[in-house]
Amino acid sequence: MLIGLYEGFISSPLKLDALPFSSSGQGGSKDGLQVLTLEEVQKHNSEESAWIIVGDKVYDVTDFLHMHPGGADIILRHAGKDVDEIFSSIHSPTVLKMLRPDQCVGMINVKELPSRQGDIEEQARIKRAREAIPPVAAMVNLYDFEEIAKKVLSNTAWAYYSSAAEDEASHANNLNSFKRYWFRPRVKLREVKRMRAVADIDMKTSILGVDTALPIFVSPAALAGLGHPEGEVNITRGAGKAGIIQGISSNASRTIEDIAAARIDGQALFFQLYINKDRKESERIIRQIDDLGFKGIMLTVDAPVLGKRERDIRNRPPVSDDETPGGKRGVSANLDSFFEINLQWADVAWLKGITSLPIVIKGIQTVEDVELAIEHGADAVYLSCHGGRQLDYAPAAMDVLWELRQRRPECFAKAEIYIDGGVRRGSDVVKALALGAKAVGLGRPFLYANGTYGERGVKRAIEILEEEIATTMRLVGARSLSELVPDMVQRDDVAFVALRDRQ
Repeated sequence: MLIGLYEGFISSPLKLDALPFSSSGQGGSKDGLQVLTLEEVQKHNSEESAWIIVGDKVYDVTDFLHMHPGGADIILRHAGKDVDEIFSSIHSPTVLKMLRPDQCVGMINVKELPSRQGDIEEQARIKRAREAIPPVAAMVNLYDFEEIAKKVLSNTAWAYYSSAAEDEASHANNLNSFKRYWFRPRVKLREVKRMRAVADIDMKTSILGVDTALPIFVSPAALAGLGHPEGEVNITRGAGKAGIIQGISSNASRTIEDIAAARIDGQALFFQLYINKDRKESERIIRQIDDLGFKGIMLTVDAPVLGKRERDIRNRPPVSDDETPGGKRGVSANLDSFFEINLQWADVAWLKGITSLPIVIKGIQTVEDVELAIEHGADAVYLSCHGGRQLDYAPAAMDVLWELRQRRPECFAKAEIYIDGGVRRGSDVVKALALGAKAVGLGRPFLYANGTYGERGVKRAIEILEEEIATTMRLVGARSLSELVPDMVQRDDVAFVALRDRQ
């Protein structure tokens, strides 16, 4: 995993036996370091000698090739190149500070790097957009954050966050799925002939015994650092102050320690786990999150390989036919090399055998697999199609939730059920809760909120959801989450078609 990188850098000093350089590869010295040319760096692109450019420094990472948790291929794919953008988006700013000075082999003039030429124009565009950004209080709904994000994020960040698999049909279906479900609001209590008093409502609940102020949580989403240097730390701070739970991605931009340190007293974090091909690495991570006081594990099962995310891929066009072995490009290409492709149900038992933390199985997409997940010991089942980023034409979680309620309502008593995917309104949350979901997750909206306004954006996004959930509960006649029942929601495909055609 990416979070294992730091230990690898420290525990094995990098070899510098490529030095001294010939005079043809040098351009003088600066701050005691040799100034290298791009041509010199490009020669070091093999297992025998692998260099990378980060910022204005050049690092020899040869000895780290076979210790990298994601495998040597990730580094070799970028060896001899300027990796500043992708490195900075994936890794914590503290990583390079942890290296010894002699692990840096030289400096480079960034003005001479072709890969940085586009940065100047893009930075000017972003600066202009940032200067024109409205105050965060002007954000009325979650869509507003997305509109601002289109303008102020880097092309790389926008392509990665907004991308979905292939034709992006599943992503579009996620957004549309909530429009298929309409309310049946109640204005009277069943037991007495009077209107419901909804001045005071209670939105508190718990997730696997962990109290939360609202029935929402932050879905684990990779690389929040693409949108803001503080990355997941901003989201942790905002979620903590609002009293909601955050799921931490295995591919977070910041270290687990950074994120854990940003918690307020009593704040709960859950960790999203992709089981590593090297089980010992997974065990190490589990021990680490256990020691840091995480409250649960979200075992992700819908990503044996990553889906084809074409917006992300197109943002990094190849320069030559030889540049991208296996056709892997984009930010996503760097994320799945450590994934266990042969994940089995028996791995749930293995996981439960090495930790006492509750296990949430994330990425379930059929009623049949809900039953299997419960049968194999899941403490909770997380309905999700990965934001439409994995299998295109996979079902929306909201539709699976509806089907589960119709076909296997007894499952709701056997395990907590969560969903995410396409949630943009408090009314979406209320619909899912009425059908039996214990809590509802949001991913992209928090990435956009963080990428536009940082911690302030995260807090405002939660405020918007809280306001909308409260309003919807009052209007459907529910004073607490326990009063949200399946009878309050009906599926209406005719109304959905009419609404879609009007739009």
